[in-house]
Amino acid sequence: MKKKSMDLVRLSEETKKLTAMIVEDEKEANRLLSATFSNFFSDVYSTFNGKDGLEVYKKYQPDIVFVDIIMPEMDGITLSRKIRELNKHQIIVIISASNDITKISETIEIGVNSFIQKPIDTDKIIELLTAIADIIRKRKKIETKTFSISLPLDVYEVVDTAAKSESISKNAIVIRALRDFYKEALAN
Repeated sequence: MKKKSMDLVRLSEETKKLTAMIVEDEKEANRLLSATFSNFFSDVYSTFNGKDGLEVYKKYQPDIVFVDIIMPEMDGITLSRKIRELNKHQIIVIISASNDITKISETIEIGVNSFIQKPIDTDKIIELLTAIADIIRKRKKIETKTFSISLPLDVYEVVDTAAKSESISKNAIVIRALRDFYKEALAN
């Protein structure tokens, strides 16, 4: 039990840096999801149909979108398609009671990240949030890979010597030099 509560603390620390949007037409389900997810996300936006959901999405661009399939004005499949057109990397999770295999296969075609069947239990939510945190962690690793730069040999030797004397990376020396250079250039 202690490991599970520790995992929840770590999970919450990771997800609290993220925002979420819930698009669910059933008022009670929307309220429960909003209350639950507010424990995990910094901001939770909530709408009751796809049309409003699209407007809220455009305004706030949340990190994760939770969508019901069957809703008035614009269903979850259409909403998911429109969101995919705006952002092909958006994390979209379908939360639905629908067993309609045609609708479920459409969501797969669109490329939603996950599908959760209602009613939702706590373990499923924790599993889902853990998977989402993993996806985001992997994306950030890709985005923050160390850069590579080719330097003339004489400059390389200066950077190498400075890095060894200060026990820091060569990249840190290059970054510092570039920062100082641009600071000086902007001052003039």
